Parts: sequence; C-alpha cells; structure tokens
Amino acid sequence: MNHKIFRTRLVSGGLAAGLILLLSSCGKTPTVAADQQSGSASGIASGAPAGDYVLPADPRGVATARVEARQLPDYLEIAAHIEADPTRVVHVFAPISGRLISVTVRPSDHVTAGQTLAVLASSDVAAARAAYRQAAADNEVKKKALARAEDLYQHGALAAKDYQQSQADAQSSSATLESAVERLQLLNVEPTGSSDQIKVLAPRAGVVIDLGAAAGEFSKSLDNSSPLCTLADLSTVWALGDVYEKDLATVKVGEAADVQVNAYAGETWRGRVGAISDQVDPNTRTMKVRVVLPNSNERLKPEMFGSIRLLRSTQMGVAVPATAVLREGSAGSVFVQRAPGHFERRAVTLGRTLDNDQVEVVSGLKPGDTIVTQGPGLLQATASDP
Repeated sequence: MNHKIFRTRLVSGGLAAGLILLLSSCGKTPTVAADQQSGSASGIASGAPAGDYVLPADPRGVATARVEARQLPDYLEIAAHIEADPTRVVHVFAPISGRLISVTVRPSDHVTAGQTLAVLASSDVAAARAAYRQAAADNEVKKKALARAEDLYQHGALAAKDYQQSQADAQSSSATLESAVERLQLLNVEPTGSSDQIKVLAPRAGVVIDLGAAAGEFSKSLDNSSPLCTLADLSTVWALGDVYEKDLATVKVGEAADVQVNAYAGETWRGRVGAISDQVDPNTRTMKVRVVLPNSNERLKPEMFGSIRLLRSTQMGVAVPATAVLREGSAGSVFVQRAPGHFERRAVTLGRTLDNDQVEVVSGLKPGDTIVTQGPGLLQATASDP
C-alpha cells in the first residue's frame, strides 16, 4: 500500500513538472514573436518600405516618367572674384599744381567723356597764357622779318646766309607758338581770359570707382602719388580664379566658361577663358585663370566673389528630377512602378546635383524604370503590406 502511494505521488510530481515546463515554453513563444514583429517594424521604418503604394483615386499632382541614360557633365569649379579690365581703368591726375576749388563727382557716379570732374585754381594758368602771348608776338615779328629778307634776297640785296637765318628764326618762333597753344589745350584754357581756374575733364566715359581728393586740398600735379579719381569702364569685366596644377590639363584658352557670383544666386554669366598665367604661385601651387565677361548692365561689380565652372568631361549616367527623391538624412528613395497604378519605394544612392534641378543616381535605378517624378509624398499614405 505504501509503494502504491509513492508511485502515485511520483507520477503526480512528474506530471506537474511537465506541465510547468510546457507552460514555461508556451510563455516564451509570444515573447519571441513580439520581438520579431517589433524588429520587422523597425526595419521598415529605418529603410525604404517594401509595401504596395497605390495611385490615389485623384491622381492630380502625381506624375511619372521613364528613366533614361544620358550624358552627364562633370564640371571643374574654381573659386573666383570679379575685377575691372585694367586696360579700361584710367587714373585721373591734375595737369598742373594748384588748390582744388571743387570736386564735382562722387564714387559710383557715371561720367561721360569730357565731363568736368574737378575745378582747380593755379598760378600756372597765368604763366601759360603769358607764354602763349609772348610766343605769338615773337612769331609775328619773325614772320615779317622773313618776308623782308625774302624780298631783299630776290633783289640781290641780302646774302644767302642772312636769308637762311631769317628762315630758321621764323621756324623756331612758329614751333614755340605751337608748343604754347598745345599747353593751353592740355589745360583746357582759352588763350584770352583772366581767370586762374581750370577744369579737370574726364578722358573717357566710365564709373568713378575711387575718389582721392576733396575741395580745399592742394594738388601737386603729376608728382602726386594719388590721383584725383579713378574711372573704369565696366561694360566688360574679368573673372579671375586659381586653378591647381592637377586640373590645368582640363583648362584651355578659348573654351566656354560659366561664372556665378554670390550676390546673384542662381544666375549664370557665360564667357570664355581669355588667358592662363605662365607662372605657378609657389605658395598655393596654382595659376591664374581669366574669364572675360560682357557686363553691359554693369551688375557685376569689382571684388565680387563667385566661381568659375568649366566642363571637364561627360559620361553616361542616370539623373532624375530632385522632386522625385524622398530624402531621409543622407539617404534617398524613389517610387518605382512595378504594375500599372502600383509602386514600390526603392532606396537609391545619390551623386551630384546637376543643372535644371536634376540629381544623379549612382545606384538603385536602371534605364527603363518608371518612377514618380512629382508628388511622391502623396503616395506615402497609400502603403499596404503585401
């Protein structure tokens, strides 16, 4: 009787242990399934979902296009700045020494050729007029003396050497008079008059880019180290950049170049490479590249910063509109059609940003794929797990 009781208890204990093991194992199964389900959900959230995206009932705002391979340009970008053409820049100096009565222009003023830039008072004006009057009187005397000598020589009453001397005197006085006249013309002063003031005139049309004098100052004429003002013709300007030695082989004189400046985002000026320097800067290991740009509206100003873009090469590749790409940090994805009206979201590797709001796709797409180019955000709410 005692052995039966022991066996009954042993069986009961074994059943209880088995039941505990069974219940324990059953309890772990839901936990593992939940973990797997959670991991799958997080994987979808972190990558491109593999669900089915259906075209909305109202497809307005969604556009598709086929992906095609085409030649993609590879550009060389060079930092640059704008400068005035040195051959079109004029430094204006006063022709004589004197005191500045007035300066009639200001920086950024546009002037025409012959316009008055400043008024100067100088005693040299009176001296120039006096020299002219003296030369004119002497020339008149010498002309009359030559006429008498010629008459006497023709009648044999004057030796040949005396006649020749009269001719030389007349020529000398005429040259002195011409010099006095040119001096007055340089000063822009009339032979007759009593004023000691002269006008400093603009030698050419242009923009006043620098002013180096003010009314009341004393000008030392050409001995002065600073000009009264500086004029520049900005109808043509230069874009100067530094190209490294390793990129020099891709730059050629005469090739087309696009220039952009920071002041006008999105605008491009088209010019040509005018010259490449013949000397390498030993500090930066670069050479100067000059691009000549038309600037008829004078929007490009000296010392503006920008860049020069030169076409280096072209290669076959795939590019899509920037509106087709959904970005999540550094990653990107696009919607690719897998059946009419049904799309999948596919991760892509992006490359350079191209012109016309195009983005290079390095991997993830192939020619012939149909993608959503506009309104990809409208498809995100239509996802359903397959």
